[in-house]
Amino acid sequence: MISIKFGTSGWRSLIARDFTFDTVRVAAQGIADYLNSERAKIQSPLHKLKPVVVLGHDTRFLGREFSLAAAEVLAANGLFPLLCQRDAPTPVIAHTIRVRKAIGGINMTASHNPAEYQGLKFSVFNGAAAPPEVTQEIEIAIRQRQEAGWTFPSMVVGTFKCKEIDPRPVYLKQIRKLINFDTLRRAKLRVAIELMYGTGRGYLDTLLEEEGGAKVIRFHDELNPSFGGHHPEPNAEGMALVREVILARKASLGLGLDGDADRFGIVDSDGTWLTPNQILALSLYHLKKNRGWTGGVVRTVPTSHQVDAVAELLGVPVYETPVGFKYIGALMESDPIIVGGEESGGLSVKGHVPEKDGILACLLMAELVATEGKSLKAILAVLEKQTGEFHTTRINVAVPSEKKASLLTRLAGGLDFVGRLKVEKFITTDGFKFLLPDREWVAFRASGTEPLIRCYVEAKSAARLKTLEAACRAILKA
Repeated sequence: MISIKFGTSGWRSLIARDFTFDTVRVAAQGIADYLNSERAKIQSPLHKLKPVVVLGHDTRFLGREFSLAAAEVLAANGLFPLLCQRDAPTPVIAHTIRVRKAIGGINMTASHNPAEYQGLKFSVFNGAAAPPEVTQEIEIAIRQRQEAGWTFPSMVVGTFKCKEIDPRPVYLKQIRKLINFDTLRRAKLRVAIELMYGTGRGYLDTLLEEEGGAKVIRFHDELNPSFGGHHPEPNAEGMALVREVILARKASLGLGLDGDADRFGIVDSDGTWLTPNQILALSLYHLKKNRGWTGGVVRTVPTSHQVDAVAELLGVPVYETPVGFKYIGALMESDPIIVGGEESGGLSVKGHVPEKDGILACLLMAELVATEGKSLKAILAVLEKQTGEFHTTRINVAVPSEKKASLLTRLAGGLDFVGRLKVEKFITTDGFKFLLPDREWVAFRASGTEPLIRCYVEAKSAARLKTLEAACRAILKA
């Protein structure tokens, strides 16, 4: 019996080994059990909604067929599935759930993972990723069905007839409300875009070209389920071609999206890849200073305190959540938040979906450049004159399985020093975070699937960063 577990962004596994039509069907049945149970509760927000479930998929192998398999199960349970006509970005599916007043959504995506992986992400009625209390109920329902030997008399794979929808027009309408395309048109930007064979094609590139009047150079805007043999992740390595175009002076800004367009990558006019931490700080600066938005900013535990420093300059309150955009999204739904984001490349803003949106993040950076007529690094440099520099890194340290538990117990007891620096505050919101003098800090989080511990480090100089990294390695090997 294959164990189906939902992580921070759904269930992911290898295609044909664990991710099969049978496991997708039983997962869909578990979701249907949960949804119908909620619909029966008078106090549930699902009680008065029509039983509509939005389904979508990214560009991976068999994405549409897996979606149809899930749709067939949902329909057999009295629910009404709506399938996106073509591969769709995660934020587009989230927005469609809200617009359609659906009771939830299922997206077949493994995001930025390698091509041999596929995934199933369940979103609740407001478009946000399902929180732990929901996914735990679904996991229990799935396990009960598996233990009872549940099977489903399905049609031939890919032949189930499901009503289809085009989510693109209403999403584009939403983005037009959030981005100042008049400013973009006046700037006449030259932009290189890395689409990574993913769902973002026809969204980010089209918006910039047709709405923003930009000259656009596209990379990998065709379908390729193998992603050209690379991870569909817009990190520094994934944005290498964009960097070459910028250095050749054929573009002044580089933008990129991962496979399902919920994560972003930004390359500045000198070819520098900017970290998601820096982009979150710049987004807050832009929306508060240039757009006059009010509210707070929310970030996850391992996200840079550069965000805090910029927030302090602007008089903006800061909120900290555990890792996972679902926690950021929940706060954005309940509190006045200008922007929320995380160090792994997720971002959303006030008035939008409580889900990561890489398309929006890229457009915000283009708008910032167009508004101020400066490079992103030049804007950061002005901010850093007031806040000081911030240098961050994340390292994975292998820890033998037999030592992992005792090491975590020791960290849970707190530390008095990290290297020679005295710990000023100990935070256990998610993992173990130790605040040090001068806004420096380190944090430790255990991998739930591998014998390793992730260590996040932030320092005020490159030299200090190396010192703190060495101190963290020493702690984990003690």
